[in-house]
Amino acid sequence: MKKETFWKKAGKDLKKNRGIYLMALPVLAFYICFSYIPIYGLQIAFKNFNLGDGIWGSPWSGLEHFKSFFGGPYFVRTLRNTVLLSLFTILVSFPAPILFALLLNEVRWKSFKRTIQTVSYLPHFISLVVICGLIKEFTQSTGLINQIIVFFGGTAETMLLNPDRFRPIYVISDLWQTIGWNSIIYLAALSGIDPTLYDAAAVDGAGRFGKIFHVTIPGIVPTIVIMLILRVGSFISVGYEKILLLYNTNIYETADVISTFVYRKGLIEANYSFSAAVSLFNSVVNFILVVFVNRVSARVSETSLW
Repeated sequence: MKKETFWKKAGKDLKKNRGIYLMALPVLAFYICFSYIPIYGLQIAFKNFNLGDGIWGSPWSGLEHFKSFFGGPYFVRTLRNTVLLSLFTILVSFPAPILFALLLNEVRWKSFKRTIQTVSYLPHFISLVVICGLIKEFTQSTGLINQIIVFFGGTAETMLLNPDRFRPIYVISDLWQTIGWNSIIYLAALSGIDPTLYDAAAVDGAGRFGKIFHVTIPGIVPTIVIMLILRVGSFISVGYEKILLLYNTNIYETADVISTFVYRKGLIEANYSFSAAVSLFNSVVNFILVVFVNRVSARVSETSLW
């Protein structure tokens, strides 16, 4: 019997599932236009780009911009701040939605459960500009937080002018904004656990905590691993929007990260080649982290992205 070629199989599959492929076309077109075609512009990281000469006309500079960044005064500061902010955010904001989902899963009073879910989801839909405005209002010297501190005998201060206060403010506000929304995927994973496993655990004498540790948590481990891999993949890419809305020159020492540094160099100072080089370094590090964590996960837990 003659074996079918790859292209013949692909043609049959395309014909059979043409509706699905048609629906995927807009998504594919989006990524081609806004993710893959712009990669062409990365070559300006290796050139002294200027708008008058364009990409092709600008002279090559090799690794000059990378050397300038690595040997410059801001490399250590921006890398340190980026790593620390990402690390603190992962340590606090990554396990919190998992614990929150486990707690919600144990709630049997449905109306109370829905109320808690709704309240926890709401911050996700509030504009980041509004959230940063609230943070500034609450943390100023006459704000609510300082009033509470003064009530208990402390001293009022404008917290966002103190470099030591920025990281806690950033991490805590991120936790408040994301804990509810990020718990949705874990709640979905929990709903997919076979109920008969709980019955079997009960027969073996497991109580509520025994079921959580021996049935619930193992059931969502693959989801946790995948989400951790994706989170590590953006480890160096701390979102600059929130930092940009919160920080000022007084707290650059702890608040300035690679993304905000790229923003200042590229859009404010119009140093496009240098900012492209820094951004490319950022992307390469993230890619290496994804590959490394994915391989470790595949060996340890047999769960991976590919």
